[in-house]
Amino acid sequence: MRKIPKGLWLIVAVGAVVALTLTDAAHAQKKTLVVALNQDPDILDPTLSRTYVGRIIFSQMCEKLYEIDEGLKIHPQLAADMPAITDGGRTVTIKLRRGVKFNDGTPMDAESVRFSLDRHRTLKGSNRASELAPVEAVEVVDPLTVRLRLKAPFSPLLAQLTDRAGMPLSPTAVNKLGDKFGTAPVCVGPWQFAERVAQDRIVVEKSAHYFDPAQAKFDKIIFRIIPDDNVRLANLRSGDIDVMHLVSPTDATAIKREARFELSNVTGLGYQGITINLRNKTGKQNPPGDLGTPLANDPRVREALDLSIDREALNQVAWDGLFTPGCTPIPPISVYFDKSLKCPVRDVARAKKLLADAGHGGGYSFEMVIVNNPRDRRVGEVIQQMAREAGFNITLRASEFASALNDNDAGKHQAFLIGWSGRVDPDGNIHQNQTCKGSLNATHACDERIDALLNRAREVTEADQRRAFYREATDLFNARRNIIYIYHPNYIVAFPKNLKGYKAVPDGLIRVKGTSWN
Repeated sequence: MRKIPKGLWLIVAVGAVVALTLTDAAHAQKKTLVVALNQDPDILDPTLSRTYVGRIIFSQMCEKLYEIDEGLKIHPQLAADMPAITDGGRTVTIKLRRGVKFNDGTPMDAESVRFSLDRHRTLKGSNRASELAPVEAVEVVDPLTVRLRLKAPFSPLLAQLTDRAGMPLSPTAVNKLGDKFGTAPVCVGPWQFAERVAQDRIVVEKSAHYFDPAQAKFDKIIFRIIPDDNVRLANLRSGDIDVMHLVSPTDATAIKREARFELSNVTGLGYQGITINLRNKTGKQNPPGDLGTPLANDPRVREALDLSIDREALNQVAWDGLFTPGCTPIPPISVYFDKSLKCPVRDVARAKKLLADAGHGGGYSFEMVIVNNPRDRRVGEVIQQMAREAGFNITLRASEFASALNDNDAGKHQAFLIGWSGRVDPDGNIHQNQTCKGSLNATHACDERIDALLNRAREVTEADQRRAFYREATDLFNARRNIIYIYHPNYIVAFPKNLKGYKAVPDGLIRVKGTSWN
């Protein structure tokens, strides 16, 4: 081996230090932050939106009345204080921040908040409708105070107002754009919408009207849509992106060894599962119909599918054991999680018997839609292999995310491998999907006993009481299996070590506000 002179070693060492210094200086001067998302959001209208990645975009440009922190505590954001609750829980009064403007320069006042809440409650097709269903009326008390009149006490209300149901929208922009509001949304936020190129990028720019401008350290944020995990990772390493969203557990191990990046890893509030269409024949907005399939009509077939899945093994194979197997929409980090609940253990023999009893001893075939990215393909293939041993022949059909959601709402799916990003109150993980008229109930599953239990859980505040209602409801909807819950994901984000101020919150949203290059 050729010996390198000491002087040359010194030059190499100095050169390395200079290169690192230049890189840090370049980051310090860089006023655009590039974030890579794994999916393209659906419509950017808080009333109509339903995607997790859409919520990440909203986090920069559509603030809420209330916000949650790393410890899942709720605190005011656009509200001035925590709400005053009177009349046995039926009246909720909210004071608003003074001097707040929408990103079009118009004032955010009590009338604009009333307008927004009523739009979320009543607009046709609203995905916020069931979140705010107990709200009977919204009243303007004075220019900075709104009062919500409820039909009954509603314990999840404050949590609902930490998400899209609590986002005020500019009435001027809504009235101007009408049903095109999602193409150029105007809310309150450190950044405002600038551009969207489908399947490529979404751009937000620093707002001139935000009440706390020092929190926005970047002039622009570019969200690049990169579904492939390997491509996102390559872009992170090359410096073409600054923040990598949804790092896979296998990639996290490699990134950690490189020592160039920070890894944020937090157990999420959401779940992943298989949504099975029971009676949605012509669209979730239309009356239910008979699909005429054993998967939809025979609970024994759905139970057999559930029993064919080994949740622990799937977690090991797909996620290196870093996620949490589960069979409930309530995550283990929630105070409402029922530790006594036992998930079904894989039982291939019983699954085969159930299929035979249902008249499918020779096997049963159906199609399951998966989102077209490596993560979902991997999970879908593991489930496909496991189910085959029990007699199922599952055809996987990969689809672009937003299109898959639209098709699911339209009743075009038999089964859909789809998750939910999670809410701080369990009602937000359950009610919309499991009640008869839930705004996200694309399966058309309906059981008045479940509705009654989930509605009672909304009316009480004591944790043990609510936990008991959720346990009883879980037993019922786990038995009908319109959703087969499989696991709770972790949210892993990677970024250079000199990006400071990033805080991981279990809702999995990337919050750029307050971050900066060091």
